[in-house]
Amino acid sequence: MDTPIDRANDDLAPMSEDEINAFFDDLDKDKNGSVSFAELEARLHEIHNELAPEPAKHNLHHPSRRDVEKNEDHNGDSLHAFLFNLMPDCSTQLSRPDFIRRVKKWEVPSRKQSDATDCDAEDASMERKLPFRRRVRAYWAVHGRVLCFTVFVMALQLAFGLWQMIKYLRDPLARAASGWGVVLAKASAGVLYPTFFFMLLSMSRHFSTFLRRNYYINRFINWDLSQIFHIRMSIVGLFFASLHAIGHLNGTFVFGSSRGRQENVASVLGPDAVPRPYITYVRTLPGWSGLTALGLFWTISLLSMPFIRKRSHEIFQLGHLLMFPMIGLLCAHGTAALLQAPMLGYWLAFPALLVIFERVYRLVRGLMAVPARAEVLDNDTIRITCKHPQGKDWKYSAGQYILLQVPKISHFQWHPFTISSCRGNMLQVHIKFDGDWTNKLQDTFPESQDIKIGIDGPFGAPAQRFYDYDYSIIVGGGIGITPFAAILTDLEEQSTERKDPWAEGRRSRSPFRRPSRSGTPEPTSSDDQQRGDKPKPLSTSESTAVCRLSLDYGAVPLAKDGNLELNINTHITAKRKNISTHVFRYLLDSYRTEAAPYSTLTGLRQPSHFGRPDFDAILEKHFEELVAAGVTDSKVGIFYCGAPVVGEVLSDKAHMLTAKARDMGLHLRYDFLMEVFG
Repeated sequence: MDTPIDRANDDLAPMSEDEINAFFDDLDKDKNGSVSFAELEARLHEIHNELAPEPAKHNLHHPSRRDVEKNEDHNGDSLHAFLFNLMPDCSTQLSRPDFIRRVKKWEVPSRKQSDATDCDAEDASMERKLPFRRRVRAYWAVHGRVLCFTVFVMALQLAFGLWQMIKYLRDPLARAASGWGVVLAKASAGVLYPTFFFMLLSMSRHFSTFLRRNYYINRFINWDLSQIFHIRMSIVGLFFASLHAIGHLNGTFVFGSSRGRQENVASVLGPDAVPRPYITYVRTLPGWSGLTALGLFWTISLLSMPFIRKRSHEIFQLGHLLMFPMIGLLCAHGTAALLQAPMLGYWLAFPALLVIFERVYRLVRGLMAVPARAEVLDNDTIRITCKHPQGKDWKYSAGQYILLQVPKISHFQWHPFTISSCRGNMLQVHIKFDGDWTNKLQDTFPESQDIKIGIDGPFGAPAQRFYDYDYSIIVGGGIGITPFAAILTDLEEQSTERKDPWAEGRRSRSPFRRPSRSGTPEPTSSDDQQRGDKPKPLSTSESTAVCRLSLDYGAVPLAKDGNLELNINTHITAKRKNISTHVFRYLLDSYRTEAAPYSTLTGLRQPSHFGRPDFDAILEKHFEELVAAGVTDSKVGIFYCGAPVVGEVLSDKAHMLTAKARDMGLHLRYDFLMEVFG
């Protein structure tokens, strides 16, 4: 057989003759002008080990697969049988012309259309070709929440800053006593009121998880950018806090301590306040509390610099503990009411209490470490499985994440990880070794063993709203597949247990929105998953090469007869530098047998697609199938995590399909939801 057994039906350009010649040159190690079967097999072994360094059951070099794939006529392993199936009648030596003719029959796609960079450029070009109105709408769907909320926050800052500035510009008595400094200091203080409020509020994960359930608030605030927002608020706060201090230290204190202004000072602060030298201003409660709070603020900021966080994340975490005395000092700062009634404490009260409660709760959770099992899956991944210490069910949902602490590494470091699986009293997270803390995790637990961990959460994510929709299409690019992996696991496990995840309440409910699904029949496995072999996840080495993973949750069969059909489409767009790796990756993914009808690389029954997905065609087909199935009133969620430019393309298509349904008299709505990961 000269072609792969199973191949995605893609209209892609095949390898050029130059690429095939490069493939031949890479295989011809002895440069004798021909490729031997032994050279071909040796290179295949190298590449297969590179793509799957730790054999899984679906890999050809795994013992269980090797036993199944043994060929009676060839006593070699399953890789040998794989080559023999591709080239059953080949001689021991292949000349260049014979090799080129044979490889052309394989119909391996060219590397050019598998380049993720080219795909992004094509997506950007497609987005630029949209009519101006549609382009603005698509841009707004992806970036609108950020822009809208940013304008709202800036408007508050500007409003309170101008209010305080105008108030003291129109107060000649205060300016006579304190000079220009009082205007600068108070205007800066006005900006700081909403700045500190949002800076602290953005630190509350539980609060954001609670509000994330509200559909209308979610349309206004992008909770996934809370960390970036917190950093920006901190920078703005540090700038205006420093201006506030400059206004007092170089203005108010200097003017107010001069002899010629003591009468004006007495008229503002009272006759007992004069004479008032410079040091007296510093020694007052507003003086020393403000300077100390500013010093703590600068210390926290310096300890939060990127190079500090990378070199010692624990110092960064410990530095943030200084925010608690800083908050107390800020609340006390204006209580003397020298020029006006205290205000800052009221702005800080609510967010400060939230943050303090969360940190105390996290401290308690850290001290109450629970037993877990760390299992090293391969050189890049570790799986941590935790059983509820009291045997109760974890109240976590697919798409949420937790903060994880490993006391053996650090008592102060908590890191977010998406929940991979949560069934009953068992919870799992998969961690990739890609950072200082995760590398320490690898060094600390080189082998599978029992450990102790601290858990805080769960915290919400857009994927948590998966069960709010009747039908869903989820699209992940690169590492963006991670937030959705838990949903697929949850669907599979619920289907295996013959439960309805919608009826079981596994959705993100909001008191402001009625449930979108009712009376859903009990789901079952789709036809292509009813055999005993379950689909396996991508191996770590190969998953990093998947730059588009389009997961189409098949709506039509579900609408017809109540069955749950899950269609997984992998689109590989990462360009392999080595031509042999590119060729064998495609062939190995396409190879299937009756004994093992799944990919030797991904473990999935569906073949992978090479090249960028045609999102327009995918969504159009989904819409047509819904209409053909007689679906007239439903909500479809398009969940996306990846490059923003692709999100703009998806959001535009979602809007167009909604408008198309409206023109047809149908109540079909496509909602676009974008998630920021990492």
